[in-house]
Amino acid sequence: MDSERIKRVSILRVPVDILAEEDIEEVVRSMFSDGRNHQIVLLSLWDLMKARRSADFRTMVNGASLVIPISLSIVRAARFLRRAEPARYMPFEFVIKLLNVLDRWNKTVYLFGGTRKTLTRTEKNIRDTYPNVRIVGRYHGYYPRAVEPAIVEAVRKATPTLLLVGQGVPGHERWIPRSMKSFNAGIYLWCSNLFDVFAERVAKPSKALFDRGLEWIPFVLRHPWKLFRAFTFMRFKLLLLWYRIRKL
Repeated sequence: MDSERIKRVSILRVPVDILAEEDIEEVVRSMFSDGRNHQIVLLSLWDLMKARRSADFRTMVNGASLVIPISLSIVRAARFLRRAEPARYMPFEFVIKLLNVLDRWNKTVYLFGGTRKTLTRTEKNIRDTYPNVRIVGRYHGYYPRAVEPAIVEAVRKATPTLLLVGQGVPGHERWIPRSMKSFNAGIYLWCSNLFDVFAERVAKPSKALFDRGLEWIPFVLRHPWKLFRAFTFMRFKLLLLWYRIRKL
């Protein structure tokens, strides 16, 4: 991988990568050309805090080839701790950038997760939008555990350049490092509602809200119990203050 174009910083001892938009194509090209497996993690504030308390999740983030911040709070935290400031990406838009690169280089994708109907619609929309991207397989989420070995074997045989993983997969993004040893070289990315957005079942977040760090508002309106995350946010702020004082 082209590590010269990526700078890794530590936010509360969790890695975050700095990747400029103009370097995305070269970094992705190096990922699918070096004969290795690469996980991309789209890191939210809640993921960062989860990595601090969960050894399993922390191991996954530390081992990822690319950790992309998607929360404005992470960018502000880097500034507050006097670290180099990372670029922040909207999850869906980052996946679009990946697919644009794959389309230019005639690469392949495997779709895994979501419902059957959502996945079928997603496949059609990707084929229509990216004619040079070849979809080499798909399998829906919410499947019986007994069929997982067959799914892993199907992905291995398909050898996709990019495996996109969505909802309905046990372990969510942690499914990737648990299964990656069975795969050949490729890029692996999990995004929760990616297929719902591609299938136009869920609207992608407003860019105006995202730019202001308020993309969570529609989510909380749909899931009001998530307001309890305010306590996690307060802990995050206190930790930042402690790290700033101690110059950690």
